[in-house]
Amino acid sequence: MSGSILRTKIPVERVGALIGSGGKVKKTVEERLSVQLLVDGKTGDVEIQTASGENPANVFRAQDIVIAIGRGFSPENALSLLNEEMNLMVLDLREFFGRSNADILRIKGRIIGANGKARRNLEDYTGTKISVYGHTVAIIGDVDHMEVAREAIDLLIHGGTHRSVYRFLEAKRAELRKSEAEIWKTPIEGTR
Repeated sequence: MSGSILRTKIPVERVGALIGSGGKVKKTVEERLSVQLLVDGKTGDVEIQTASGENPANVFRAQDIVIAIGRGFSPENALSLLNEEMNLMVLDLREFFGRSNADILRIKGRIIGANGKARRNLEDYTGTKISVYGHTVAIIGDVDHMEVAREAIDLLIHGGTHRSVYRFLEAKRAELRKSEAEIWKTPIEGTR
């Protein structure tokens, strides 16, 4: 392979999830995106290559899938990134709290909630998937819904109550539904 090459790194403990049972996850990514994943199980280093003549954008899509698995998503959720409508956003909590592990743990607890309830609510309201892993919060979704999830997480980070965040999400969900409905009502230019 002598096309595009990208390198990334994932936690060593997530290498098994990236490869999958019998190499199934790795093989799926390679076949669906026409890339090759070279995974170092000892360091977590991953090299992603495309053959010359293949779509170089596939390397970036594969990188997103690798990073998503590295940030704690199940392979099934990470593979939803094969859909071009889906995107990955990773928020590094150290950007908000520096290296204060106590603050990062407190905020992770607020985002996850008791028995995962807050995270599930965020996912349900926004139609996204959210993973809280290490010092990061990662979101998979389409651009509009992912941005709403990011805003809600930002409110939690800055001290908003869960109740106020859910009210914000209810308003945003209604707003998104209205704008999506309007898109389907608007005639396409030149069709009248």
